Amino acid sequence: MIAHVIERARSADSGPVIVATDDARIADAATQAGAQVHMTATHHTSGTERLAEAFASIDCDIVVNVQGDEPLISPEAIRAVSQPLRQDAALQMATLAEPLEASHAGNPNVVKVVINQHGQALYFSRSAIPYPRQAAAASYLKHIGLYAYRRPFLLAYPSLSPSEAEKAEQLEQLRALHHGHAIAVTIGRFSTIGVDTPEDLARVAQLLAASQ
Repeated sequence: MIAHVIERARSADSGPVIVATDDARIADAATQAGAQVHMTATHHTSGTERLAEAFASIDCDIVVNVQGDEPLISPEAIRAVSQPLRQDAALQMATLAEPLEASHAGNPNVVKVVINQHGQALYFSRSAIPYPRQAAAASYLKHIGLYAYRRPFLLAYPSLSPSEAEKAEQLEQLRALHHGHAIAVTIGRFSTIGVDTPEDLARVAQLLAASQ
């Protein structure tokens, strides 16, 4: 799975591919796949905190966080997530979303996002948001777990205190919202599957085998 993620990240042609991990097995797999590896401490509570440690010694403007459980992530998505930061110097963080069928809105492994009129996140949740109080069906957006950060913001993130919402939902991006930082959300058809369950793994394995 790590090798597939690295291959797709490299295909985006957006810069060096660096794997931040505290696990020697992942480091070995990443090295064999041709990626640079930065070993980190074991105490991090999120990928963003781990990335902040890795990039403390790496000079760059924008960092894109491609999570290791996204073997089907498209190079187009990796390129798209950083575009808002390139277009608006005031933005510090960005992510992606795509339309979601209502039948999947109740799945807690599928994170939903609600945005404002400026295309920025209002809230992320594992619950169905917005809640359809009346009979009319709600329109849902599935959050794609891909982030872009300006490096100074990324390095400052670990010093921000976790919010109660972040701890309850186990969603690291809620920390940024809690402290008043805007998160730009680019909406598209990115068609990715995050591997959160054994069923996800079996589905992804089947799709990858079919594409060979």
